[in-house]
Amino acid sequence: MTELTLQRENDQRLRDEAAIEPDLPSTGPVKKETQIIAIYGKGGIGKSFTLANLSYMMAQQGKKVLLIGCDPKSDTTSLLFGGRACPTIIETSTKKKLAGDEVRIGDVCFKRDGVYAMELGGPEVGRGCGGRGIIHGFELLEKLGFHEWGFDYVLLDFLGDVVCGGFGLPIARDMCQKVIVVGSNDLQSLYVANNVCSAVEYFRKLGGNVGVAGMVINKDDLTGEAQAFAEAVGIPVLAAIPADEDIRRKSANYEIIGRPGDRWGSLFEELAQNVGEAPPVRPTPLTQDGLLGLFKSEVVGRDVVLEPATIEDMCGRSVIEKPSLEVIYESV
Repeated sequence: MTELTLQRENDQRLRDEAAIEPDLPSTGPVKKETQIIAIYGKGGIGKSFTLANLSYMMAQQGKKVLLIGCDPKSDTTSLLFGGRACPTIIETSTKKKLAGDEVRIGDVCFKRDGVYAMELGGPEVGRGCGGRGIIHGFELLEKLGFHEWGFDYVLLDFLGDVVCGGFGLPIARDMCQKVIVVGSNDLQSLYVANNVCSAVEYFRKLGGNVGVAGMVINKDDLTGEAQAFAEAVGIPVLAAIPADEDIRRKSANYEIIGRPGDRWGSLFEELAQNVGEAPPVRPTPLTQDGLLGLFKSEVVGRDVVLEPATIEDMCGRSVIEKPSLEVIYESV
């Protein structure tokens, strides 16, 4: 058999292997004792608000919950702790290292009413990579025994509108079983949610196992775009939190509203149940045109026509085309 024949056979084998679709995510109950769930969404969309109330409700239902803030702003736990900032893992690690001490659990993990919480943190503005900070933070968590901790749920709060690889760590490395996206009825938050679905699909094709469990619609004004998005990409809506002045005011005052028996308690009781039971599914991300199609044309400017610029536009004056100095020889 010639070398060329061997090469062709090897090329065909690689093509056949690449054409094999990965197995679909499991649709049965999650079998691992601890469910690790990564929550993604656009900055400011309400992930921290949602997670603080969700984790609090889960704890009141008898679940052991760990909430980890993975946003460089380090604001995930602020609502849970009444506005107080807790020391971040990266900041504490740096100080301890300079002092020659080791980081202990009590230095970085704090609790309230059954919820355990910590912040990874990030570098100072302009002085480092946020994604690298996330990776460093998880490396330290592993040294502290992350994989041996006995929690029912570990909730990870990730900024979704950053494409840096560090923020995609749970999806890329199968660190979580499922992903939840938080969005609203606006184009930018759904653009981010669609990007997260695209990341999940990309790593599925590379052999990953993470799926999307569903979407939480925050500040729902009932216009329906977020619901339409969820249906289009094939993921369920786990809860729709209304755009209500009472919620806005209490959230601004760092009040927990996800308490059993309170006005909004049943909403978060249902969300807690759905988060625990929702299986990870494989989404079908939308194209840019498909995403724009969820909105009225006058809202997103879909009727705008792209008009090519001219050299006169760029120079701000008329430009005289000069003949080329290139010598062109006539063919004989």
